Amino acid sequence: MNPKLLAAGLVLLCSIALAQAPSAPTQRLRGSVKSFDGSTLVLAERSGEVIRLALADDFSVSEVAAIEPAAIRAGSFIGTAAVPGADGTLSALEVLVFPEAARGTGEGHYPWDLQPGSTMTNATVAELTATPQGRSLRLRYKDGEKTVVVPDNVPIVTFKPGDRALLVTGAKVVVTAQLRDGKPTALRALAGRGGFAPPM
Repeated sequence: MNPKLLAAGLVLLCSIALAQAPSAPTQRLRGSVKSFDGSTLVLAERSGEVIRLALADDFSVSEVAAIEPAAIRAGSFIGTAAVPGADGTLSALEVLVFPEAARGTGEGHYPWDLQPGSTMTNATVAELTATPQGRSLRLRYKDGEKTVVVPDNVPIVTFKPGDRALLVTGAKVVVTAQLRDGKPTALRALAGRGGFAPPM
């Protein structure tokens, strides 16, 4: 084979492989803002590590705010991090009531990294029942359903559009990050106001 054609073919194959290579996985970072200058977010992560993050071009901020438990109703689309009890019953660690415009976000049941062994269920509330422990939610998602008990002391939150002004020193945040061009990069942040910590 002509060496020039072979070289051109190899370049083409490499280009296709790079184009099809999956992007780096995302990671959730939880902690507090050490500093933010508009282009670099310095985060004190819960592990104790201090991480400097560049910002993605489409970096966004959402505000997480506490709401009343009555906001959870039959038909609500929610996300709940939970852990299994000794009998296997899922007990909620937090409940996020999604705005209607975000219905369907992340729908399903899957492992979560809030605590060891925790799960996340994003689903529609099919049934809500009062229990001695709080409330029991039967959650229905596209591939099945789960029942989750929500103790009375569990944080109930929602989110709404926020802005970078929330990223003050000491603000509690959950940041979705990804390695881009060799640099940790913040894609989006969930931030609390006045010291409130996003519980998810």
